[in-house]
Amino acid sequence: MTTTTADLLARRAAHVAPSLSIHYQGNPIHVARGAGQYLYGVDGTRYLDCINNVALVGHSHPRVVSAVARQMAQINTNTRFLYEPLVDYAEALTSLLPAPLDVCYFVNSGSEANELALRLARAHTRRRGVLVLDHAYHGNTTSLVDISPYKFNGPGGEGRQSHVQIAPAPDTYRGPHRGTDAAQRYADDVQAALLRGDATGKPVGLFIAEPILGCAGQVEPPPGYLAAAFNHARAAGAVVAADEVQVGFGRVGTHMWGFELHGVTPDIVTMGKPIGNGFPLGAVVTTSEIAASFNNGMEYFNTFGGNPVACAAGLAVLDVLAEERLAEHVVAVSEHLVNGFRHLATKHEVIGDIRGRGLFLGVDLVTNRDSSEPATELATHLVGALREQGLLVSTEGPGHNVLKLKPPLPFTESDADELLEAIDRALVQ
Repeated sequence: MTTTTADLLARRAAHVAPSLSIHYQGNPIHVARGAGQYLYGVDGTRYLDCINNVALVGHSHPRVVSAVARQMAQINTNTRFLYEPLVDYAEALTSLLPAPLDVCYFVNSGSEANELALRLARAHTRRRGVLVLDHAYHGNTTSLVDISPYKFNGPGGEGRQSHVQIAPAPDTYRGPHRGTDAAQRYADDVQAALLRGDATGKPVGLFIAEPILGCAGQVEPPPGYLAAAFNHARAAGAVVAADEVQVGFGRVGTHMWGFELHGVTPDIVTMGKPIGNGFPLGAVVTTSEIAASFNNGMEYFNTFGGNPVACAAGLAVLDVLAEERLAEHVVAVSEHLVNGFRHLATKHEVIGDIRGRGLFLGVDLVTNRDSSEPATELATHLVGALREQGLLVSTEGPGHNVLKLKPPLPFTESDADELLEAIDRALVQ
């Protein structure tokens, strides 16, 4: 007998920490199963999932499920034993990255990956300072909250720590710099932040950035910005890291990795969320030089990171991406969806900006196009209205007014039309 939603909420409230949030808090979805780009409630309601970038190749993909079950039935242990899935996956993963990124570390999540990136950078540069972009979120550990303005400048945060420098998010829609020279001016802000670090006596050893900024509102940096910012950081003696936890593994469509959109190669790449299609897995890939600096006598060990079952899941995801040609699929669906939003923008003045790449898109809702004032209440209302129509979206950005779309990659043009029609109806009401 299925527990009622009310009973489940009461049990959750009694034993689960209240800071662990839940989607649609006033009317949560009691999920029973998922398949492809859909979630199903215990009452049988089908929901088109436009939120879940974890289920990269689709909820419950049979190829991933089979690989996990098969490996679990054989052996699951830790990396102090020698087993093929770990080496197979390391070879497969590094083959998808440009030289000199050829050394892997395996962890359990994106947060663990970014935490390890901090350690790698500090071991290599002997510096504690970190440069991040405003509104960035890099993970839930204490060290990562300290370098995540989205958290430390938000409710319950304690503000910026002295070893952290912040450069403005390179937002050409509502940020401080617009126009043709925006990339250079935002890169100049990075250089200024690096100099501030020197002035405080805590020089920056790591510059970490998302190739498309998620919590900032799906902000895609202007062309040339990331290359110039990386150059400034390296000239100042820092290493640079691309946080691919949200945008990696073909989500941008035209490339496997978000940093490739900018024609750059980072020193460290961090991965998580979609890497195992829901199975806990994360990875850090770096250079042999940085790995040698980290090999300083202190053993690195992670009980579950890179276990055989996790590696089997990771390998299956890569197989599905290739065999189902999902990146090509993403390019076509994204073009259809973006064109649909552009058409909606001709009908609805509240759509101020459409941005992002592939199936990592943001729709910035405004009360006035001239002022770009965030339409926060409308965005919140729209999320609820779409949920009632069986479509799941979320909001992001400093004003919580950007519709954030990051569905499983099997999302189709028909799904896109369903979403666009539902938004159109909701905005007319």
